[in-house]
Amino acid sequence: MKTTPLTSVHRELGAKMADFAGFEMPISYSGLKEEHFAVRERAGMFDVSHMGEFIVRGPGATELLQYVTSNDLTKIESGQAQYSCLPNGKGGIVDDLLIYQLPEGGMMQGDGPAYMLVVNAGNIQKDWDWISSHNAQFGAEMIDISAQTALLAVQGPAAADILQPLTDEPLADIPYYRFVRGTFAGLTNVLIAATGYTGSGGFELYFEASEAAAVWDAIMEVGKDKGLLPAGLGARDTLRLEKGYCLYGNDIDDTTSPLCAGLGWITKFKKGDFIGRDLMLAEKEAGLSRRLVGFTLEGRRVPRHGYPILNTAGERIGEVTSGTHSPSLDYPIGMGYVTYDYRQPDTEIQIDLGRKQLPAKVVKIPFL
Repeated sequence: MKTTPLTSVHRELGAKMADFAGFEMPISYSGLKEEHFAVRERAGMFDVSHMGEFIVRGPGATELLQYVTSNDLTKIESGQAQYSCLPNGKGGIVDDLLIYQLPEGGMMQGDGPAYMLVVNAGNIQKDWDWISSHNAQFGAEMIDISAQTALLAVQGPAAADILQPLTDEPLADIPYYRFVRGTFAGLTNVLIAATGYTGSGGFELYFEASEAAAVWDAIMEVGKDKGLLPAGLGARDTLRLEKGYCLYGNDIDDTTSPLCAGLGWITKFKKGDFIGRDLMLAEKEAGLSRRLVGFTLEGRRVPRHGYPILNTAGERIGEVTSGTHSPSLDYPIGMGYVTYDYRQPDTEIQIDLGRKQLPAKVVKIPFL
């Protein structure tokens, strides 16, 4: 398994470690529920250095990214981030990603615009190969900085107060999906972004991997009296699911349509040509066959990925993609694809466990 620059730190803290996307990652430290509520009520810190980062810059960079992604990159400006996906041209998704438009100056800025793409850990090589395969006609410069980049996510309502003593940048003034590049914990050229995957606010910090342990310790020191806890991927999953955020490999993949996944809001047909545009436009005009929905269950049994979804007559109408017991709501929640006619909130469905079917109800996402 691969490691992150902080793997030894996690082991020293007694974290429960497991394989995630080929990386040895912390699943929990003090316990999933305690870490979950720390993020919802105060703050938690996640090591997400397993994620991939690419720089795409120079003449042709904007045009390349406009062609390979579904969102409209011209709608953002320097210092702004955008959520998007890479359509595969066959009706599915290569990956979902964040794109940061970098400010001028700095070591990652060349001639022309520069962007940083943040992709899922399990898709780093696949995404690199996919984007590279379409770059010949655009000639953008591409640099994979994944191995040299550390990424910490400090999430929760107290995140700004905890991090502020470590930087002169006014963190409370950074709008959502905006970022600054400045000095943090004595390091220069740190990208401080008001982004995250928990729905509780906070920041993501990108910086030189060799400094990861020092930055981790600095943040834990200033946060120890403000309720900051280290948090693992277990809490990250319950937090994102309560907000209805898709997880690649579960809720979206190479076979799922962005439109069926509820990602029509990042699929901008009016921007011009992009990979898969005509296919998805035809899909939209013909009417969708299925839709990703949220649902809640009676009882305490947790729905699992791959469980069949049935209608009340016992006919299969879909499949569970994600499920958990929501710590915040204290009952089971899940997401899954259902036949389009069953997408409306309050529709009664069943989750098939094999010997037993659990009553469930379609609800509006987010759950919380």
